[in-house]
Amino acid sequence: MTDGSYKTVAREAKDEFTEKKSVFIGHAKPIESEEQALDFIKTIEKRYGDAAHNCYAYINKEQNIVRFNDNGEPQGTAGLPILEVIKREELCGVVIVVTRYFGGILLGAGGLVRAYSKAAKIAIDAAGITTFCPFSMFDIKINYTLYNKLLHDFEKYHIRCVDSRFDSEITLTLTLRSDRLDGYCNYLKDVSGGKLQIENLKTVYDNCEL
Repeated sequence: MTDGSYKTVAREAKDEFTEKKSVFIGHAKPIESEEQALDFIKTIEKRYGDAAHNCYAYINKEQNIVRFNDNGEPQGTAGLPILEVIKREELCGVVIVVTRYFGGILLGAGGLVRAYSKAAKIAIDAAGITTFCPFSMFDIKINYTLYNKLLHDFEKYHIRCVDSRFDSEITLTLTLRSDRLDGYCNYLKDVSGGKLQIENLKTVYDNCEL
């Protein structure tokens, strides 16, 4: 999307089905970094350590990283089909792990592709799809006189305060959608007589509905 927004799964979720006595469990989770993807994969591998396979695929937006792994299944029958489902749904910032408990009946290459694709799709369906937008995260330093005034107007500007530190001044760490940043900066100038400035500005991603 041209404004930096992207589609991903709304939450961590899982679903499962059985195909010829093999149980397939699809797990989906939104991620912001490759490290988060790898941590989730390790968590699933530990949780389902007795399974025959834990195959995965993920796309991380920030580093533009795409990875997939068949985890012992025949090449191209597991990780790649999972990745293709992610791409077909036009998602990124997501990791999907499909756990398989082997039921003793071989599915063949085509059967495996269909099963891993289905597991990825039902995991996505269980998690739901949402759109993430760029949010601006920044610090402002204010005196105690302005504190209540700013708090009162947070809802008006859809501001979220993620941290506050009280000393001789108050330092607030705030986030809001990046397309609202200019308007809020103008507001800060008005209420402070041009003295308030934002610091440590960076871009993060979150649900567009916030």
